[in-house]
Amino acid sequence: MIEQSTICAISTSPGTGAIAIIRLSGTEAIGIADQIFHSQAGAQLLSDQPANTAHYGQLIYNGDIIDEVVVTLFRAPHSYTGEDTVEISCHGSVYIQQKILEILVGLGASLAKPGEYTQRAFLNGKMDLSQAEAVADLIASSNAAAHRLAVNQMRGGFSAEIRELRNQLLHFTSMVELELDFAEEDVEFADRKELRKLAEKVESLIGKLKNSFQLGNVIKNGIPVAIVGETNVGKSTLLNALLNEDKALVSDIHGTTRDVIEDVVNIHGTAFRFFDTAGLRETKDHIESMGIERTYHKLNEAAVVLLVVDTQNPYSIILSRIEKIRKRVTEGQHLIIVANKTDIGREETSNQLRQMQLQENEELTFIVAKEKQNLDELIDMMARVVNADALYREDIIVTNIRHYEILKNAHESILRVLEGLDSGITGEFLSQDIRECLHYLGEITGDITTDEILGHIFKNFCIGK
Repeated sequence: MIEQSTICAISTSPGTGAIAIIRLSGTEAIGIADQIFHSQAGAQLLSDQPANTAHYGQLIYNGDIIDEVVVTLFRAPHSYTGEDTVEISCHGSVYIQQKILEILVGLGASLAKPGEYTQRAFLNGKMDLSQAEAVADLIASSNAAAHRLAVNQMRGGFSAEIRELRNQLLHFTSMVELELDFAEEDVEFADRKELRKLAEKVESLIGKLKNSFQLGNVIKNGIPVAIVGETNVGKSTLLNALLNEDKALVSDIHGTTRDVIEDVVNIHGTAFRFFDTAGLRETKDHIESMGIERTYHKLNEAAVVLLVVDTQNPYSIILSRIEKIRKRVTEGQHLIIVANKTDIGREETSNQLRQMQLQENEELTFIVAKEKQNLDELIDMMARVVNADALYREDIIVTNIRHYEILKNAHESILRVLEGLDSGITGEFLSQDIRECLHYLGEITGDITTDEILGHIFKNFCIGK
């Protein structure tokens, strides 16, 4: 265990509940707590109590009762940080929390910096760096898919994959470097055919992990959905209905929405990020034209495009709009044609839409956005077209931009190893490329790291974690 000062912090959000937790961690944690905690069971010191026990009593300082609390005791190395740790469960009053912190600091503790508890857990070998980063992702997870990925990474699924790759590469590079010591004897310890098989396997796995970032980023930040269509067809009304709030301004005046309005909705455990865009029409208004340009930009970014059409219009006009949007929808995107205002629309138009030949990756549904009619079918349709239930079945998906950048570098290194094997370069240069790949993979798990990297990662954590 690395010797460090004893730190304290509030580990719950101030003022958000009836109970708050203050965490004290370090070599003096139990001794400091003993100075103010008085057990209800009598004159019992925490330092005499077994680990993993909870004790009810009072915090008393200078003869004043601060609060009635429950204190939980953890002993090194069997704690979150790997250090002696005391967690004080007190009442949620902001005054009480701040008073306890003030007393703890006065008794010798230091206020914890953002992420310092998790950083200590990493430094004390309780978790590797990718697991530590997953703690932040777990706290920030806002949907079931992101939560599952963070839990899996925190449990070491991603780390185990990286570590296995490193161990295999390390074995071969040691064999290659051993050859250099016997260069005059012209012996070969590392079978080049076996090394090629391994390099191809490593290249495939790193490439798969690197490519999974696009999916991971979608799961983490939400599946982008663009709501597009002509002016006054009910796009903003649909957004408000999906959000169940008046997020977008609704008006009978054409061109009301001139910029992109964005919000997130949780559907079937997956976040969908909606963009309500400016209505598509010919206009001389400069501001509205800029909004329409942004509409097309968001359409290109979307995984799902909701094309809202007004069934009050003739089928020929609607079909013309559908054809224009079809030309802009690319492979991998899903187009859902949302026929709106069916309560007051033309029955002939609706019947013709039902008979329309849909293309691959296209769906059609009929709604009344104003009355929130048939929204369930639309929601189920969105979940189905992006296969939301399967989004997080893969055990290992990269969601962290730092990991993605490192994997790109590692992938380039292993590709150079394969090129070197093809060209028959000497073991010295081959070993250099393998070592470079090893270095990058080690940066993910923290086997190779610097204070600068640690500082950058943990400064983004919340205080108390």
